[in-house]
Amino acid sequence: MEEISAGGIVFKRTGRSVKFAVMKDSYGKWAFPKGHVENGEEVEEAAARETLEELGIDEIRLLEYLGKIDIWFRDRFEKKGRLIHKDIHYFLFETRQDAKLVPDPTQHAYAAKWVTPSKLLSTSDYTDMIPILKRALSYVRKEHRG
Repeated sequence: MEEISAGGIVFKRTGRSVKFAVMKDSYGKWAFPKGHVENGEEVEEAAARETLEELGIDEIRLLEYLGKIDIWFRDRFEKKGRLIHKDIHYFLFETRQDAKLVPDPTQHAYAAKWVTPSKLLSTSDYTDMIPILKRALSYVRKEHRG
């Protein structure tokens, strides 16, 4: 079975530094918001919607497409054990400096926190996210300088 999902890597500027949002997923791992692309929805729209819903923030701005990963997994929630092949498209979003994270357990987001760029790669519990996160870090560092 094939699925398409979309998600977001969110950061905020805090004075001279930058912080990235991470969330604890339904597997108890530190991850990033993502979810199904609904009928009639663009991939970017799905990424923004899922990011807003799961992190509980109210405003984000799309900056950049970061790429996609594809995964195989056994669905525990809707398809009860069926093997799923999923393409997940990730986008970089910026939020307001004063944005607070309010994770929504009904959206499978059980905790959330802000981490510094130096901790982003080591905080993520999914190694397949490393190339996506490196692109996000590169974009933010380049833009932050100037």
